[in-house]
Amino acid sequence: MKRQPKESFYLSILCFLTCLFYGSQVLAETASIAASETERAVSLLDMSMGLLGGLALFLYGMDMLSVALKRIAGERMHVILATLTTNPLMGALTGTLVTAVTQSSSVTTVLIVGFVASNLLTLSQSISIILGAQLGSTITAQIIAFKITKYALLMLAVGFAMQFLAKREKLIEYGNSLIGLGLLFFGMTVMSEAMQPLRHDQHFLDFIIHLDNVWLCVLIGWLFTLIIQSSAATLGILLIMSGQGLITLPIAIAVAFGAHIGTCGTALLASIGRPREAVRAAVAHLLTSILGVVIWLAFIDELAQLTIAISPSADTLAINKQAIEVPRQIANAYTLFNLINMLVFIWFTHYIARFIYWLIPEKADVDETIKPKFLDTLLLETPSLALDAVRRELQRIGTRINSMFDAVMPALLSDDQDGLRAVAQMDNDIDILHGHIVYYLGEISKQHLTDKQTQDLLHLLDATNSLENIGDLIETDLVIVGQKRLSHHISFSPETQIILKQVHQTICELLKNAIESVVEQDIEKAIHVVEMKDRLHELINHAEQNQVERLIGAPHEPAQRILSYTIKTDMLEKFRRIYYFAKRIAKTVDHLDNPT
Repeated sequence: MKRQPKESFYLSILCFLTCLFYGSQVLAETASIAASETERAVSLLDMSMGLLGGLALFLYGMDMLSVALKRIAGERMHVILATLTTNPLMGALTGTLVTAVTQSSSVTTVLIVGFVASNLLTLSQSISIILGAQLGSTITAQIIAFKITKYALLMLAVGFAMQFLAKREKLIEYGNSLIGLGLLFFGMTVMSEAMQPLRHDQHFLDFIIHLDNVWLCVLIGWLFTLIIQSSAATLGILLIMSGQGLITLPIAIAVAFGAHIGTCGTALLASIGRPREAVRAAVAHLLTSILGVVIWLAFIDELAQLTIAISPSADTLAINKQAIEVPRQIANAYTLFNLINMLVFIWFTHYIARFIYWLIPEKADVDETIKPKFLDTLLLETPSLALDAVRRELQRIGTRINSMFDAVMPALLSDDQDGLRAVAQMDNDIDILHGHIVYYLGEISKQHLTDKQTQDLLHLLDATNSLENIGDLIETDLVIVGQKRLSHHISFSPETQIILKQVHQTICELLKNAIESVVEQDIEKAIHVVEMKDRLHELINHAEQNQVERLIGAPHEPAQRILSYTIKTDMLEKFRRIYYFAKRIAKTVDHLDNPT
């Protein structure tokens, strides 16, 4: 799929035409507004419409920009995540990069939960990534702080042209990102125009003058961010107000602190009803945010002075100096706040983790029903990460398939009927996980996917079905063969057992390689599985020939011998079928032919 659905396309046209029309009105009325704004009374209705409409454009543009960036960089996300190490600084850098790309600390938190749950990371290591994610969330504020709102309509025009005319998918997404950026800045322009009358409203000015309680400022920032679920929007409004000369840097910093805490609400809501690892990650996010704000509250003035010292100074008249400088200073202060917090807290991640474990201890899981571990709905917004989650869930199925296939051989050769029933019951978990994965893949298919992501989805679906087919082969066919052997009191000679074990062991190794090739995207293991076709068929054919020779060379009890021969050849045929599905799984890896 190379283009967005028709609804999104027409919505883009509507937004573009609306913005163009509104922009022409703004340009035409600028002179009259400037001349009469000192005489106009504040119109609450007009200002509300301007603020809400501008905020809607801002949020829609930011969402469109975020989606486009995730589609552009999504294929490299697993490469970024592969840099995770036990080094806290590297973990923080990874969190910064992932959040900068996805523009969502919630997605980063979900990824952390998956890694902690799979024992790839400890909670203390994951906290460093959370700290990096908090720093990555300041990238949006830095982009907004650049005074390029006057180019908003140009961005919309160029982005729309790229989306409409381009044939390459990447260029279409670059166009979408420009449209999103244009809508973001145009929304700021609309809000800025709506706020202009506030500069002469005495009631509002009196409120701002008396807004010297930092706790009240933090509360305002927290509540507003909690309502709109976007700290970037809160910071955008702060930048607009500071550009109008309505608020000072210290007040803006205090409100930004509240927004910093408010953005944790998404992660907390996402953790409701999820495993304790998710709750711990969300609490770690909230705890580090609150702790960082509380520490800095007593040093807001010092942070403001430090920010002023490192921020560029405007070479202009004093009447415009504050309006030009303060927006950049707010963005720099927010980045500086998160950067210093990260550099300080990163050395105490182990102690923070111990406190969270004490706060949220382990509890016995009385629900023994198997559940998916990595298929989180929050990842659906980033299809490449959702597909990686499917691969990790496939590994869980693969582990159970391997255990099932390992256990079936002793059960087939022994006289233990319970052993065969135990093997058959192992397929229940596989069927449950298979159903969850197929449903999740269906949800991914509803997203806007690239051609490669669509191909990956189909390959993962085929691999999932092949694994489920192997489980069914073991549960029904092989178990039935074993029960048939027991019911007819057929015994295998030591020589036959050695041959069967050799074939079983070979297929067991190939099955493990096939599963690992899909999970790890390991082309070499996949090739090895496929290239073993002739060798395995030769091994099975040799085993079957051996059984024919034993049948011919044993004239006594022909009926019993024929039944024994049939059971052995049935087992070998089922082994051959299992290898067929293992080969099919391996062929789903990139650069191999489609499964046949």
